[in-house]
Amino acid sequence: MSVRVDSVTKIYGKQRALDGVSFTVDSGEIVGFLGPNGAGKSTMMKIITGFLHPDEGSVWINGEIVGGNNLGIRHQIGYLPENNPLYSDLYVTEYLEYVAGIYHIKTVQSRVKEMIGLTGLQSEKHKKIRALSKGYRQRVGIAQALIHDPSVLILDEPTSGLDPSQIVEIRQLIRNISTSKTVMLSTHIMQEVEALCNRIMIINHGKIVATDTPSNIKALATASGQNILVEFAESINPDKLNEIQGIIEIRPVSEKTWLVRGGATDLRPLIFRFAVANNLTILTLNKQESSLENVFLEITR
Repeated sequence: MSVRVDSVTKIYGKQRALDGVSFTVDSGEIVGFLGPNGAGKSTMMKIITGFLHPDEGSVWINGEIVGGNNLGIRHQIGYLPENNPLYSDLYVTEYLEYVAGIYHIKTVQSRVKEMIGLTGLQSEKHKKIRALSKGYRQRVGIAQALIHDPSVLILDEPTSGLDPSQIVEIRQLIRNISTSKTVMLSTHIMQEVEALCNRIMIINHGKIVATDTPSNIKALATASGQNILVEFAESINPDKLNEIQGIIEIRPVSEKTWLVRGGATDLRPLIFRFAVANNLTILTLNKQESSLENVFLEITR
């Protein structure tokens, strides 16, 4: 395995940002790290990269423990932080040559040329970083994270703030990279997780609360029940609707529209018969498809 996290805890004052977190990531995997704001995602990524030290527990990269002044471990990790700090007054090529020098790369110019080609920066390489679009700045950030050829790549919100075409381009770039790297990415974008990741880990209040493939995570919604959106032509008494056998919960969407949650039994025939018995007209009666977003909201509620 490439990454092993064992019982990691991090405390800030009275807040346990991470609380006994354990997981592994195998070589070649793309793992999505999901969670609400403040759940502990960025803290976990900073501990994996060695920027923060855990109060308890340990992290291993390729069998070596992360910590202290272990520069060998840092050579195995590439990191793109969420705010992507770059030297805006440097030219793209100049900046990448500077980063290559930090890692004592012997063939600086050829390696920089290779990274520019890999990340699609050929047309922008003679520009100052300040003149680049957000999408191209993200490409520069990924290039600097890859320039020393790490085996593990950590990406914190890699497509944050990008337009749809830039998102597609960065996703494809990450796919291409993952053929020879282990990739962990933190994101709030569910479509990104479904498009990219082999596995998902959901963290909430500093604990891992779910980990599985995207399809299996989505299946949790189907296994746990169903959601029906029903719109009536008239206002109704929600207490009467709640009397239908099999309904677990009802939530108002508008004065005449309700989201009805039930178990495995299809509620639509029961709701239809309820409407007929009460002389009500149904305008909409739709079973909501399970989605990763629905499961995420349910797990982290």
